[in-house]
Amino acid sequence: VMDFYNFMSPRPEEAAMRKEVVNRIEMIIKELWPTADVQIFGSFSTGLYLPTSDIDLVVFGKWDRPPLQELEQALRKHNVAEPFSIKVLDKATVPIIKLTDEETEVKVDISFNVETGVKAASFIKDYVKKYPVLPYLIFVLKQFLLQRDLNEVFTGGISSYSLILMVISFLQLHPRIDARNPSENLGVLLIEFFELYGRHFNYLKTGIRIKNGGAYIAKEEIMKAMTNGHRPSMLCIEDPLLPGNDVGRGSYGAMHVKQVFDYAYTVLSHAVSPLARSYPNKDCESTLGRIIRLTQEVIDYREWIIKKWGGRDLTRTDNRGKNVQIALHIFPQVWVFFFTPASLTLFFDLPGLGLHAAVPPPAAHPASVPVLPAPRPGSASGPQHGHRKARHGRTPPAPTSRFTGEASGGVTRRIVLTC
Repeated sequence: VMDFYNFMSPRPEEAAMRKEVVNRIEMIIKELWPTADVQIFGSFSTGLYLPTSDIDLVVFGKWDRPPLQELEQALRKHNVAEPFSIKVLDKATVPIIKLTDEETEVKVDISFNVETGVKAASFIKDYVKKYPVLPYLIFVLKQFLLQRDLNEVFTGGISSYSLILMVISFLQLHPRIDARNPSENLGVLLIEFFELYGRHFNYLKTGIRIKNGGAYIAKEEIMKAMTNGHRPSMLCIEDPLLPGNDVGRGSYGAMHVKQVFDYAYTVLSHAVSPLARSYPNKDCESTLGRIIRLTQEVIDYREWIIKKWGGRDLTRTDNRGKNVQIALHIFPQVWVFFFTPASLTLFFDLPGLGLHAAVPPPAAHPASVPVLPAPRPGSASGPQHGHRKARHGRTPPAPTSRFTGEASGGVTRRIVLTC
């Protein structure tokens, strides 16, 4: 889990690229309305974004109605978006403009005069400080849902906000004191999250409440505060910032999400059982790799970003407000994964299962960030157009690789994937 987080968490080059996208759009907005205020919210604001996540912008100004068509025309005039990517969703609950940036392929959603998104970003940042484990779990869960096309409400999945509230509720009501400690039992927490929402949570009768320390409450009680005559949804999550709003209302595929969570619990529970030690899965290089895959397109895309925006700012701010130095990546012909003691402990040192603790990796390799592979011959210098679905991690290619390992004390310390 920690290795995945370290690899997937935003690099300074990715932040710089996204800031350029925001600046391009903000210049067009300011040209139309000089006094307008453009603010970032969502995952780019909180730092909990995957390499292919959207950018959410909100424009504050004095309009009787959101000027969607006026901004749409200006965006087309300046050619900042890919052809045919600009869509005006004026009938949505929150009217927005959706587009894909021409240069970077980053998707952007623009809304008008909606304060809840900015407040939600501040709310999430507060809980990241309270629960340092939150970002680690969110990155894994986001990628897990992304691969299965369950990360968008309009396709029946759950929004990032819903997912974050589910994780916060899980941590609030978790009986173990180490739910707050990022170095203890991350893997156990992940498995127990899948167990809770995949097997035990009663979606028919129970709603999730975050405020006042968190609670599970009967849907009948939530319905008393509902506005506009709505009934509680299958995945009923009380909005801690907007009384009467059910955050999960649009997630009509909530039972599908429940099924894939149950699947993940089954797979990971088997992977860490004593029986699995006797019959290891040689087709999978890691425990987490049984439920998550990254495509070559995602890696190529990040490599392109690092090359183009590299060297501009080699520090980034982590979720605790500290500056973290990021080394420039080298591009050899192999992937090398060095697992930290903590990350091995996540899945191999589970209480009550009798599994061996991890052996620390060699001192010469203190970092646990996978090194990106060399570009494939003939690969394009820009983002991989035409492979967006694969780049988002939804259709991983069949593996054609060879694994070698270096073991110590019965635990693999170093895995080399020769491409």
